[in-house]
Amino acid sequence: MEFPKSQVLTNPLLSLSTFIHQNCLRLGSELSSRLDDTKRTLSRRLQRPPLPVPPFAFLSQPKQALAATLSSDFVSKTLAGTAVYTVSNSSNEFVLISDPNGAKSIGLLCFRQEDAEAFLAQVRLRRKELRSAAKVVPITLDQVYMLKVEGIAFRFVPDPAQIRNALEMSRIQLTLTIFYDHQLKAADVRTGFDGVPVFQSELLVVKKKNKRYCPVYFQKEDIEKELSKVSRASRGAGVSQHIMVGSLEDVLKKMETSEKNSGWEDLIFIPPGKSHSQHIQEVAKV
Repeated sequence: MEFPKSQVLTNPLLSLSTFIHQNCLRLGSELSSRLDDTKRTLSRRLQRPPLPVPPFAFLSQPKQALAATLSSDFVSKTLAGTAVYTVSNSSNEFVLISDPNGAKSIGLLCFRQEDAEAFLAQVRLRRKELRSAAKVVPITLDQVYMLKVEGIAFRFVPDPAQIRNALEMSRIQLTLTIFYDHQLKAADVRTGFDGVPVFQSELLVVKKKNKRYCPVYFQKEDIEKELSKVSRASRGAGVSQHIMVGSLEDVLKKMETSEKNSGWEDLIFIPPGKSHSQHIQEVAKV
């Protein structure tokens, strides 16, 4: 299977940024309305909000740190196996769009194939020369990460269902906390979720062949299924208490700036639909 080359096109789709922006605004408006209703209900039931727990907080405890930080190759390997979808032309080059500021051209990467198909439909509608040549192609996140390291700009289009899941968990906890640069920042969930949601639980940390793995999931349903196998306490309505939410972008930034033996090198991203045991077994063979 061929993947898109890293060459950029000379004519970005200026109008497609408006299409994507409008969809994001519509989703944000809908979630904001639901949030207000949820907050009013919770304020009547809870006497005080719970103390915020930082996503992946247990990873922030330093071990015997070394001077060297995690390499790009190491970080990319933790992303192996997860596919996203984009649109390419007949030369297998990315079809680019203009960012909202019009300052640069970016590649659009969708976590759902159907969103990439919608992007393709817009490309064919607005670019006559691409009507028969453009196509949806998969590319894995480890390949995307290495292209980013080389300076190719991308923007992710998350699964809307996982955005809703992340926001719903944030509403239940009344606050969404983000661990970044050794500081805790409470994010107002009325502004929506910034980035691609990822989910993690301490209960799922495993050791295999003297290696520690901390699974990170892209779908809340996958981590709930895994938690139901390890603990009765993590089943049913109480499962959200054992799940921490973060954004893929923030987690990758933290990994890039963390030293070896800090705990962040234990993260491994689990492809949607797979169990952590299955994926870890496949990775361990490589």
